[in-house]
Amino acid sequence: MEVKRDGQFYRFAAYGFLKNLRFFDPFLILFFREMGLSFLQIGTLVSVREVATNFLELPTGIFADLFGRRLSMVFSMISYLSSFLVFYFFPNFYVYMVAMIAFAFGEAFRTGTHKAMILEYLRINHMTDIKVHYYGATRAASQLGSAINALIAAFLVFYTGSYKIVFLASVLPYAVNLVNLMMYPKELDGELKSGEKRETLKAFLGIFRSASALKGVLNSSLYDAFFKVIKEYLQPILKALALGLPIMLAFSPEQRTSVIVGVVYFVIFIATSYASKNAGTLSKKLGNEAKSLNYSYIFGAILVILSGLFQIVSLQVIAVIVFFLLYILENFRRPINISYISDNIDHKTMASGLSVESQLKTLLVAIIAPIVGFLADRLGVGMALIVAGMMMLVLFFIVKLNPPENTKNIEEKSSQTAD
Repeated sequence: MEVKRDGQFYRFAAYGFLKNLRFFDPFLILFFREMGLSFLQIGTLVSVREVATNFLELPTGIFADLFGRRLSMVFSMISYLSSFLVFYFFPNFYVYMVAMIAFAFGEAFRTGTHKAMILEYLRINHMTDIKVHYYGATRAASQLGSAINALIAAFLVFYTGSYKIVFLASVLPYAVNLVNLMMYPKELDGELKSGEKRETLKAFLGIFRSASALKGVLNSSLYDAFFKVIKEYLQPILKALALGLPIMLAFSPEQRTSVIVGVVYFVIFIATSYASKNAGTLSKKLGNEAKSLNYSYIFGAILVILSGLFQIVSLQVIAVIVFFLLYILENFRRPINISYISDNIDHKTMASGLSVESQLKTLLVAIIAPIVGFLADRLGVGMALIVAGMMMLVLFFIVKLNPPENTKNIEEKSSQTAD
């Protein structure tokens, strides 16, 4: 389906592209390990970040709906910039907690809010029928940013021989993105004014009374939480692979690792860019959004288990391929998730509603990350991944969506929109 590529589309795409120029992402776990942190300490830092984000998600989401989504996004970029500078200048475990809290402010002001702006733009321009394709297209630009990010980050680490530089380098694209967000039109702030707080909160609480909305939020949050924790363990696997290959022996371990990490992540994110762009097509082939989300959840859990098995038997190359499939699957799922949830939430409280999804996800990450980190320290990365995958499968029966009922709801909402 053709997506209208006007000036605002390219601003949306630029936001995603610049946001994903987080040069620390491909090396975050390796950076912490270089600083002498255990996997449990790393999991603790992740938990601090996610707990802080969790506390901030709801108030920042409501703030965005009541006082302006653009202002919320500006605060987000400023918070991110602050955290990058703390990570670079103050290398200490306890100070890292402060940096994680600053990062959490950035996440809380951003998550849900920008998606709500995209959905608001589609509503205003009568394009809600293509939201999976449109969001998938903008997310494809984000994944392209991640691909370029991997190459630039690898060059920076290879040139300097240290992982630390990636935080300072991340300041530039986020500063540019701050300017980009200031150019968004005022209409994307939403329709609400400060005098409508009671109506807003009433509509927001209505989210919890909708069984289909809650199930969609739970399905999305649980899967994404596991993925967010598990994907970081690709880095130690890639390091083991890099150091096990008889190439570039004249270079330092960090330089050898940077090359492998850069190439692998570049390929992964080029592929995920394509996956996001074609999420709408996949959803149609599988019949409906609910069925797509159910099938992909189960497949994802199986892939997590397989990644652990291949790591245990020292088949790192195959383990990397499995992670490659996990990344592609996540980027098929995400646009479908957003579309499914948005079909069951009032557009006036979209930022708040999507913040509920993000809030639950961050809470789950805060619980899962230390557990997986503890298991990785005690049992090894491979066994930790296997246990995580089995947990996903068990929990699926709680978050399984009901395709017939949800399909009917979606059709009714589509009919109402057309009227």
